[in-house]
This record gives sequence, C-alpha cells and structure tokens, in this order.
Amino acid sequence: MPAASTTLRLLAVSVIASLTVTGCQSLDDAGRTIGHADLVNDLASRLDRALELTYSADYQLPGGRTASIAQAQDPARSAYSYPGGKLTVTEDATTECAATGGRTVCTLAPPPAPGSKPTVAVFAEAKRRGMLTPPLVVSMLTDAAFDPDAVIGQSDTTVAGRHATCVDVERAAGDFTACVTTEGVLGSFTGQVDGRPMEVALSRYSETVDGAAFELPAGAGVVDKRTTGS
Repeated sequence: MPAASTTLRLLAVSVIASLTVTGCQSLDDAGRTIGHADLVNDLASRLDRALELTYSADYQLPGGRTASIAQAQDPARSAYSYPGGKLTVTEDATTECAATGGRTVCTLAPPPAPGSKPTVAVFAEAKRRGMLTPPLVVSMLTDAAFDPDAVIGQSDTTVAGRHATCVDVERAAGDFTACVTTEGVLGSFTGQVDGRPMEVALSRYSETVDGAAFELPAGAGVVDKRTTGS
C-alpha cells in the first residue's frame, strides 16, 4: 500500500494543472524533488538567460493598448516599445523616448558597462506606462523566492501558441501570476506592482528581428547626456 500510495501521489502531481508548493514540494521535468524557491528561481533564470536570445515579441495591454520587445545579438541590443514611449539599450547608449504634446523627445544616457545588464531602474518609465519588462519580472520572482511566507502555485499553459510555465504568487507585497515560455520569453503577467494592477500578455513571438526596431522614432528630438552627465 505505501508503494501504491506513492505512485498515485506522483501521478497526481503530473496531471494536476496547479498545485501549492509552499510548505511542500513538487517535481521538475527531470523528476527531481524541488521546493517553491527552486520553482520560482527556475523561471527567473529562464527569463534572465533569454536576454541572450534574438527575438521579437508583441504584447497586449489592457484597454486595447500594445507593447513590444525586440532583442538581437552581436552586438547585444534591445528595444522596448510601449504606449507613449520607447526604450532602447545598445552598446552606444541607453535611450529613452517619450511622446508629449504631439512631439517625441529621446534622451541618450551612457550604455550599461561592457558585459553587464541594464539595472531595474532603467525600466521605471516603461513600468509607469503599463509595460512590465522581463528584468522587472525577474526581480519580482527573485524577491518571492526569498520570501518564506509566500504561497506559490505552479501551472502550465499556452500563450500565443507557445508552451509556458506559470507561477501564482501570494505574498504581502502583492499577488501576481507570471508565465514564462519554454524559450524564456515573458508569456504573461497579471497582478499587483507597486500597489496597482498590471497585465501583459504575449500575442506574437518570432525568432527574427527587424533592424528598424532599434532606431529612434522618426522626427524625434534628441538630448544627448552621455558626455555632459546633466
């Protein structure tokens, strides 16, 4: 009976779409027993590694708004477009563009140090305008992994035709659900961020990128702060 009971328990883990892993354990794809911190860290690592991929992705935001992410390598560069703004990170500059009063102004700041990644602060404006970028989700997942009081569930889904693993996080800092595709691309996010609701969902994914994605908006004014520091 104990052996039969164990077999049934393992089968249940493999077929139940969602399970709570705080205070207990789950199984990964290789059959290893893992805790809730491992589950969350795995998705955070998957998202982080995806910064080394070449891809383009479109996202749906609430109210019919849209956003997009484009990444390419050799040299590494990325672009995040969102309602009323755009952020590009290249080896030459970190450029933030904002549209106000019918005019777009792009401010150029120094790029990340060679071999490093943009800090979370770089994405503050994108977050304010409704786009939650992968580095910010990585930060939230990492915080949840270190929270001993977090209640975390796991599920699988399909987003824009891509398989994705999801974690449902309940914690005092705010509940959220984050899904990451097998490739490591942000599939969706729903939850509280800094006390306000946010929602993004992948609508298209491609392993190709249009080089124009990294260009500044046509007709935009440019303010170069790379040398002045002002």
